[in-house]
Amino acid sequence: MDELMQTESIVLAPFEAHHVGGALALSRAAGWAHRREDWEMIRSLSEGRVALAGDRVVGTALMTPFGDTSSAINMIIVDESQRGRGVGRKLTTAALELAGERECRLTATNDGLPLYEKLGFVATHQILRHQGIAGQVGAPDNVEWIGPDALPAIKALDRTAFGADRDAIYNALANEGRFAAIRKGDHIVAFAATRLFGKGEVVGPVVAENSEQARDLLAFILSGKEGRIVRVDIPEQTGFSSPLADWGLPKEGSVVAMVRGAAGRCETPAVQTFCLASQAIG
Repeated sequence: MDELMQTESIVLAPFEAHHVGGALALSRAAGWAHRREDWEMIRSLSEGRVALAGDRVVGTALMTPFGDTSSAINMIIVDESQRGRGVGRKLTTAALELAGERECRLTATNDGLPLYEKLGFVATHQILRHQGIAGQVGAPDNVEWIGPDALPAIKALDRTAFGADRDAIYNALANEGRFAAIRKGDHIVAFAATRLFGKGEVVGPVVAENSEQARDLLAFILSGKEGRIVRVDIPEQTGFSSPLADWGLPKEGSVVAMVRGAAGRCETPAVQTFCLASQAIG
């Protein structure tokens, strides 16, 4: 797929650093909140393809590998002027080819579901997007900020919960944001990440042993964000919509989590994770 593909006047080419500006313009036109820094972060972690009309970026798709076993297909956008021409399907197929034999995960809007189902994806659950201006939230006393020396422990917890190697993402998150954690004795047993995103911040991933720990992590992070725009994406089954709304983050919409090539796993008996790649990188 490293060779250019021709579809009438549209060609697919490798996503390179000089395409970031065009991708940013495309996402802004689509109403996405991503900054240039957000695009640069995800591109640094991924391989991808762009659809070009001459020198203009009219479509994007990225594949973010999680070691050799899993991946996320993300940042799939097609310019409104090019929709209905099969560009989205070609971009998604190209990203799937980059994934090779890896399991592939993505989040889909209702409009995108038919395409992804035809490409072999199966829906697993709904993801609710909560966003708003954080209100006054009390900080639980069982949570603390942790430094980069805790990164190995965080990576190990995430591998157990998510079921794949996302070390590269956590290296990036350590540079871009902060981690809060809960300890039992000397051991970290739960954590959450937060970083700048769009016009505010995004919280996630969150890895915890139970829902009480997850709620405490969210409350702790939000306790320092009063008056700021914050986004949190949660699986519908967590039941956290009401507290998030009470904290100033109403539900804004939802997408469907999908997987291709494996059953998909978001939890083990010991640890559960809000395993949303979009929270970490997109």
